[in-house]
Order: sequence, then structure tokens, then C-alpha cells
Amino acid sequence: MIELADVSMRYPMAGGEVTVLDGLSLQVAAGERVAITGPSGSGKTTLLLVLTGLETPSAGRVVIDGAALESLDDDARADLRRDRLGIVFQSFHLVPALSAVQNVALPLDIAGARDAAPRALDMLATVGLADRASHYPSQLSGGEQQRVAIARAMVHGPSLLVADEPTGNLDTATGESIVQLLFELEERHGTTLLLVTHDPALAARCDRTLVLDSGRLREAAA
Repeated sequence: MIELADVSMRYPMAGGEVTVLDGLSLQVAAGERVAITGPSGSGKTTLLLVLTGLETPSAGRVVIDGAALESLDDDARADLRRDRLGIVFQSFHLVPALSAVQNVALPLDIAGARDAAPRALDMLATVGLADRASHYPSQLSGGEQQRVAIARAMVHGPSLLVADEPTGNLDTATGESIVQLLFELEERHGTTLLLVTHDPALAARCDRTLVLDSGRLREAAA
């Protein structure tokens, strides 16, 4: 599902070039759950941006679900994200002017699906928010907003779900319910899961944990 080969990301700075990812390689099988951990500033978010095609690496090869990203133009990468990827952010990234159901329907609307609204309502019901469909993000709690974000990420049946600190802005109890929901949906749909987290308990629920440090990945100690 995921193949990264010798991927590097370097940024020009006033004092010289800064290397964030340094010849990084990674393989994730279809249906696998993989956690990425590491200290703040180690490049975890940069890694997610690269593998979702939102950033182009300075060097290396990125293949997602059989598609080599370097061979795709910007429109084709956007189509790949829309059709085969689901992304959940720490800060939700809901559209404030859209209701919950409109936020969930957004990927389907962009794809031109004629049944976007009923599918979005079904997914809201799946995450326990059928009664909040007409509410706007400002009218929802943090946990409810993250449930809407997860519903939006899963509504089109993605092959790969990428989550960046999905419980980072939530209290412990709410975070646990979100984690349970995330894994239930991932298992139900057979989706590959790549999860960035600082939470060792959350990482322990994945098939394996990798640590990103000094621009490289290593297997976490057992």
C-alpha cells in the first residue's frame, strides 16, 4: 500500500540547507496498522505530507496504492487523495460555513457523486452523530468535530487512512472514544492505517511502531 524509497526532504534556510527526512525508506502492507512516533520536530508531519502528495520530496520515490507520485501532476495527485486516501488532522480542519453533513459530503461532492447527501448521513450515523447533521462546527464539541472529520475521511471508502495526532486536542476520555471509533471503522472497511501519535498506548494498538528521529525511521524497541 505504501512504499517510500530513499526519500529525503531538504529545506533551504538562511544559514544553509536543513534536512528533515534523510534517505528514508518504508513499506506498509495493505490492511496493516502502523504507528509513527518520535520527538517533536522530528519530521512526522512532513513525512505525512510527502506520502499524501501534499509535498514533493527533494529526492526519492513514493508509491501509494500502486501509484508513483512523481509520475503524477498536481491534478492527478488531488484525484488520488480524493479517491483513495482519507486524512484526519489533529485540528479537525472542518469548513466552518458548512454543516456536519455538508462537511462529510465534501469529498463525494467534489467527485461528482449524486448520492453524496445520503451517504454522508449514513456515515454520520455510523459515528454516532445522526442528530447533529445540521449543526455547524462551532456548535459541536471537540470530540464531535473529530468524529465529523473521521466520517469525512472514511465516507468514500479510502484504501489508506492517514491520521496525524487524531486525539491531540481532546481530553483523555474523549480521545479514547475517538481511538475506538477509528480502529472500528478501519477494521470494518479493511483500510490500511498510518497513524502519527505521541501516545504509547495508542501506538501499542497498531501492528507495529516506527520511530522517526534524525530524519530516519527505525523499529521501536519491543
